[in-house]
Amino acid sequence: MSIPVLLRQPQQHALKGLLRTPSRHYHSSSLSTHPGPRGPGARLFDSPGLHCTKWLLLSHGLKRQLCVQTTLKEHTEGLSDKEQRFVDKLYTGLIQGQRACLAEAITLVESTHSRKKELAQVLLQRVLVYHREQEQLNRGKPRAFRVGLSGPPGAGKSTFIEYFGKMLTERGHKLSVLAVDPSSCTSGGSLLGDKTRMTELSRDMNAYIRPSPTRGTLGGVTRTTNEAILLCEGGGYDIILIETVGVGQSEFAVADMVDMFVLLLPPAGGDELQGIKRGIIEMADLVAVTKSDGDLVVPARRIQAEYVSALKLLRRRSKVWRPTVVRISARSGEGITEMWDKMREFRDLMLASGELTARRQKQQKVWMWSLIQESVLQHFRSHPAVREQLPLLERKVLSGALAPGLAADLLLKAFKVETHEMHPVQ
Repeated sequence: MSIPVLLRQPQQHALKGLLRTPSRHYHSSSLSTHPGPRGPGARLFDSPGLHCTKWLLLSHGLKRQLCVQTTLKEHTEGLSDKEQRFVDKLYTGLIQGQRACLAEAITLVESTHSRKKELAQVLLQRVLVYHREQEQLNRGKPRAFRVGLSGPPGAGKSTFIEYFGKMLTERGHKLSVLAVDPSSCTSGGSLLGDKTRMTELSRDMNAYIRPSPTRGTLGGVTRTTNEAILLCEGGGYDIILIETVGVGQSEFAVADMVDMFVLLLPPAGGDELQGIKRGIIEMADLVAVTKSDGDLVVPARRIQAEYVSALKLLRRRSKVWRPTVVRISARSGEGITEMWDKMREFRDLMLASGELTARRQKQQKVWMWSLIQESVLQHFRSHPAVREQLPLLERKVLSGALAPGLAADLLLKAFKVETHEMHPVQ
């Protein structure tokens, strides 16, 4: 049985350096090595994916395992000297707390260019190693607290973040705000105006505000928000706020990347029962009724009582924490200190019970699969057989001559047949 060709032709040049890497970097003791490149112990390494893929030919067939014990030398083997210096400069400046390097690093991970994506993964792997070392020095506890903020338009999210952020920086914290703005479905552009509404906080040297467009991503977060969180933590920011587009049934994405999900709701917003949607309220760890000042104090109290009653009917996400409802006012500052005390209580309880660590581990798995789905869809769209048949099938679907389901089946069949011919399994 021979090793199948599993990599596309344009990627094979990236393997030359890795194939020359001495085998002592890998756990060769678990492999039965034989002379010759086609023996049962033959190995292939996938450099573009930044993971070494260990292929084992056993008596009962071909087994593939991800070799997690990768080294930085393997990741950087395929880089040119200029690229290596560029990654080194970003990494060094990032861990030293330079805001310019952090901004450039986030721009790199947001890039859709294929080569820049590979450079971004090299940088992220180095930051991840540094991040784990810092956590070990902190007795295994996370060094940063990730908070997701969501709410309907007009709930006062930006006003709250400015007051809340100034309070945190005055107490010695370093705050990073990842504000996600919706992109236009027509032009593809985004206003990115959150930073202009946080004038005081944007001038604070202990705060970093990064607006990013959604580029049509459902759930109100960008594809690279998780990577941006990791970079901000590597830059020394101990509190990460992710402000999302707004409330909707697709707003689960932010809850899958933060430690605590906070829902901001304005008072007197119409029918309050519309806000009590199980998909959103069940994900919230804390509900804050904003603008609780002046004439809106009475409506805010009424909404607080209604949400307290509603939360009692929903199933709790945590065994140690019951979601609470608070009233706050970013104008007068009322309730914001008490809200921060609640957030710290949540973090301490979740850390002590081990639920915070388990939640982060589960989030990594969920995010991995979401990236896989996006990459598979992109690979499907760019496949030669699909691109060749897509215009004709689209015209037939538009004219009503072909059912959408049948057109999808034909494209998938063409994709599978072509892929099988390119990478036959022997």
